[in-house]
Amino acid sequence: MKNYCRCLGLIFLVFLVVSCAPKGRYYQHQDSAPKIIPQSVTTTDAVAKYVSYAPANMRPYTIRGIRYQPLKTGKGFSDKGHASWYGQKFHGHLTANGEIYDMYKMSAAHKTLPLPSFVRVTNLKNGKQVVVRVNDRGPFHIGRVIDLSYAAALKLDVLKTGITDVKLDVIHVDPAGKITVGRFPTISNTSNKDLNMTNQQVYIQVAALQNKTQIDKLASGLKSLYQHPFKTRFVQGIYKLHLGPIKNDHEADELLHELKSNDYPDAYKVYSD
Repeated sequence: MKNYCRCLGLIFLVFLVVSCAPKGRYYQHQDSAPKIIPQSVTTTDAVAKYVSYAPANMRPYTIRGIRYQPLKTGKGFSDKGHASWYGQKFHGHLTANGEIYDMYKMSAAHKTLPLPSFVRVTNLKNGKQVVVRVNDRGPFHIGRVIDLSYAAALKLDVLKTGITDVKLDVIHVDPAGKITVGRFPTISNTSNKDLNMTNQQVYIQVAALQNKTQIDKLASGLKSLYQHPFKTRFVQGIYKLHLGPIKNDHEADELLHELKSNDYPDAYKVYSD
């Protein structure tokens, strides 16, 4: 009788564990971010380079009744739309490219770009940019054009909102090292840092205030002090002060360091076409 009861107890325990376990390949039911930002998360952009496309990822596929045909090349590709991000639920699982998804690296998912591809992502809400390596498929939601890794979303300041408006520009590198960024002409090989500057102007956002009189006074003082022009953008009831355009990324970095050392610790670079 004891053995019988013991067997019944064991069967009940197994049933309880199975019934409570998440269904499907992922342990988590809902996606999430880590509670504390780990030291292992990168802030460094992916380095665009020539990589041959994986033939297995060029085949058409169907998700939720919709058929997707991957592009033969990412050269010349640009797009705009919503960006989302994915995190702990998928961390450590295989991507469509057969790699292990690491949410702490600069990667992303796209429905039709060849795998792997390199993409410059610009957050149109704040001008921040990242370069990511696309190695996965998704997001399969209407209007969303890219799914960012946790690291990329953190750098673009997307974690709080979950979704933001972005511009995508594929960084295509051919076997000879020539680079095409989005729809712009092909250029000679350059550093990954310079790719963020291709065909764009760099500014530094110094402040964001609701009072236009205050922002105008600040702009006048900074223009006189640093000898740079400025422009003011009015976005959702806030006046944003941008110093620039600045000649190059190196000069912008020097000015940014100086501003951060002089009572403007929240200043950061922004780019515009």
